[in-house]
Amino acid sequence: MMDDSPAISLQCGRHRLDLSFPRVMGILNVTPDSFSDGGRHLALDDALRHAERMLAEGAAIVDVGGESTRPGADPISPQQELERVAPVVEALVRELDALVSVDTSSPAVMREVASLGAGLINDVRALEHQGALEAAAGSGLPVCLMHRQGEPRDMQQAPRYDVPVEEAVADFLESRVAACEAAGLRRERLLLDPGFGFGKTVEHNLRLLNRMERLTHLGLPLLVGMSRKSMIGKVLARPVEERLPGGLALTALAVERGARILRVHDVGPTVDAANMTWAVLKEGCEHD
Repeated sequence: MMDDSPAISLQCGRHRLDLSFPRVMGILNVTPDSFSDGGRHLALDDALRHAERMLAEGAAIVDVGGESTRPGADPISPQQELERVAPVVEALVRELDALVSVDTSSPAVMREVASLGAGLINDVRALEHQGALEAAAGSGLPVCLMHRQGEPRDMQQAPRYDVPVEEAVADFLESRVAACEAAGLRRERLLLDPGFGFGKTVEHNLRLLNRMERLTHLGLPLLVGMSRKSMIGKVLARPVEERLPGGLALTALAVERGARILRVHDVGPTVDAANMTWAVLKEGCEHD
């Protein structure tokens, strides 16, 4: 299928993000314990150079995260998170003029990074933390709301759903969109993330991707993150460093099912996979 909704664009601070075709979001973790690249970009210069490489390879957005949300991860304080992300956000905006997204659930972090020039808030907890709705609404920035079941420390301990997973995800995201609108966060500032790997078994993840069209019916842009995740490792029996081919297959399937933003570690190959998939889908649409 190919999403035939009108062309979408988001005002992300001083950047306008065109989502009439799929875009790639490059992951920049400034954490010591993320599952794939923890500790690699803690130094500011290392983080800047990595972001520069991702932008050169075609990333439209750099997503900065200061708190690991891998399965089993423990939370950190807002102050500790700010100490990790604020210098990076400031430098990316000042030196690279990058469109920066910040992966955070903390109201204090949301307010600070908005003042530093970030263009997007990416919250794995869908603004459920106390004060997060108000902070996000006051930031003036678009927000990505993600579905998850449980918290990182326990979310992969035998997750189960009483209804089909795609229905559970759609119902949760619809409820969070309603909460955002009630708080003054307009619908046109929202994106949705199905939350692959967040409180879901491999079977849940596969079914959710297969039936992702259910989420496109919500009428908001979809952001998808499956890069290097354990669903690839478990299906293909590959360690983290050998999961790129599986990830590219998932990219093509996600684009075909309506994803507008792909959140990934390997930017260059994903840009090619997304653009090639889109070229085929667009050609087919033009000849219908």
